Amino acid sequence: MSLELYKLPGCPYCAKVETKLDELGLDYVAHEVPSSHSDRDAVESVSGQTGVPVLVDPDHDIDGMPESDDIVAHLEQHYAE
Repeated sequence: MSLELYKLPGCPYCAKVETKLDELGLDYVAHEVPSSHSDRDAVESVSGQTGVPVLVDPDHDIDGMPESDDIVAHLEQHYAE
């Protein structure tokens, strides 16, 4: 599994996604992004925007999914037992 999460420390939306990843027992790589949107080149290159959280899930052809509610729904749909 090669899940990646772009996040910002202290971001409640990011924490919501991390909580779901942990609840499901999923391994993932966390990338902390800079606080300044103008310095978020890495997250912009995968998602086309600078907001976080952003999930990358190559196993399900997700190159850069934004929006915490969408990410949580994706994780529940594809990884919950």
